[in-house]
Amino acid sequence: MTTDNLLDEVRTFRAAHPDVRYVDLICLDIPGHFYGKRYPIEMLEKVAAGSLLKLPQNCVLLGAQGGLHPIGDYCFNDGDPDAPRRLIPGTLKPVRWESQPLGQMLISSDGTESPIEFEPREVLAWVLRRLAARGIRPVVAFELEFYLFDRALKDGLPQFPRDPLCDDEDDQPNLHIERLSRFSTVLHEIVDAANELGIDANVITAEIGPGQFEINFGHCADGMLAADWAALFCRSTRGVALKHGHRASFMSKPYLDAPGSGMHVHVSLYDDAGNNLLAADEQRPLRHAVAGCLELLPHCMPIFAANHNAYRRYGSRVNAASRASWGYEDRDACIRIPDSDARNLRIEHRLAGADANPYLVLAAILVGMEHGLEVQREPIAPLNENRQSGIDFPMDMLSAVAAMRDQPVVKRGLGEEFVMVYCENKRQDHLAFMDAIHAREYRWFL
Repeated sequence: MTTDNLLDEVRTFRAAHPDVRYVDLICLDIPGHFYGKRYPIEMLEKVAAGSLLKLPQNCVLLGAQGGLHPIGDYCFNDGDPDAPRRLIPGTLKPVRWESQPLGQMLISSDGTESPIEFEPREVLAWVLRRLAARGIRPVVAFELEFYLFDRALKDGLPQFPRDPLCDDEDDQPNLHIERLSRFSTVLHEIVDAANELGIDANVITAEIGPGQFEINFGHCADGMLAADWAALFCRSTRGVALKHGHRASFMSKPYLDAPGSGMHVHVSLYDDAGNNLLAADEQRPLRHAVAGCLELLPHCMPIFAANHNAYRRYGSRVNAASRASWGYEDRDACIRIPDSDARNLRIEHRLAGADANPYLVLAAILVGMEHGLEVQREPIAPLNENRQSGIDFPMDMLSAVAAMRDQPVVKRGLGEEFVMVYCENKRQDHLAFMDAIHAREYRWFL
């Protein structure tokens, strides 16, 4: 988009929302949190007209708690330099969950003269550009599971959300349509807020866990836009839930005795003429893409399971695999092939936790599919033929980092600098998390 078009977007927004004084300029960091600055609307107009927009490069490297880790020469030996960002066209929207009128707009280093190699949005942009050069056009749809909790914690622990029919006991009808009705006020506003941001959020499902829901997005022919939707949805959902007296969390495994929350990603691949590449030649490309994803899955676990808690989700009894597997219409598989016609043939990648970074999850899936199409291997047997079929993957962060750090296909596909930075960020986060004595240790060993 040209400067004139960006300027028109800002001016149109100001005319439609004269009460908005500030706009949050936001971008996703490595752990999946938004960072940025709150700009007066007049200054945003100057940026849209061509004024330089810069933020510290190392904002991208923040740990899960917002601190900086020593990673190579970054953070503590580089002088904390600024890096240019650009406004993402079409993302200037009002938000409805703040107490005062406010706007927000995505920013990124991708597409600037000096993109940050390890910024998640730039990593996905790089993968998408490479696929586009080969005439491959992904169509993508995310599905996100999340929990609603009561706003107040009890002894630091989450409580299931109360509705007018609940007292001290959880009597919510799991998977039943009644639970949608009992939480319809907050759920409908969550969808409305997402739609106002341009997100094609649609189907709402009550999931199995207490206060657990899933919201689906429409299939999107722009892979970057699909990931933008997923990132922005998490932010808006948390905001709307707080407005209604709840906490919304995309934490992978908030309850040990209830299902975890996943990020399911549907991906199909088309050529420039609109033909589904996966459906050609009796679906051999589909099987090759599955084989590539399965081969690289153990080496991308720090992306799919992005924190200590996420590994608790695997091996549970409800639709969370403990080995890399695939199958037709099988929700026990990491990679499910939904029933569809040739036009809509796709994979559904079900392994990632809901709190994973959507840009990186999609990038890793696409690299796996790309690798499979290149090497053209047949996958292991599907679960439909052999319930024991599968490939082991790391089940803790340090093992996962070791498996990712030196994998040549992953380094080539996602970028060597990104892999180094990302693995060290996750390793440092894990060590920081373990650097505390918890009450259970005293109960067991004092």
